[in-house]
Amino acid sequence: MKTILVDAWNTLVTKDGIDTDMQKLLDTYDHTKIILTNANKQECTEYGIINMPYEVFSLEHRPNKTDKAYYLKMLQHFDLKPQNVLYFEHNLEAVTAAQSVGIKTFHYEKNDLRGLASFLKNNNT
Repeated sequence: MKTILVDAWNTLVTKDGIDTDMQKLLDTYDHTKIILTNANKQECTEYGIINMPYEVFSLEHRPNKTDKAYYLKMLQHFDLKPQNVLYFEHNLEAVTAAQSVGIKTFHYEKNDLRGLASFLKNNNT
């Protein structure tokens, strides 16, 4: 079973809080979900990335998600292999960085739940 990596800010979490439709979609999968962010503790509080429904992982800007080293460290931290994770992210530079280490990544554009649902369904195995 694959682990689903979830972009935090401007994807799962916005200024209005958690995208409940996205969470409902994610909750249809029994997979482990991990929220990825660049935010430090203060920024997590500021942006509302607290009391999340899934574990939150951050390297607190050391480095940011636009650097492939972020994903290598995250994979090592959770003892995951790139082929065993799926990721969706709104920032195209972060998408490229994740893909560069072999992570199957979907570029999530605002409110594209249909595209996200298709990505998850088609890459679930």
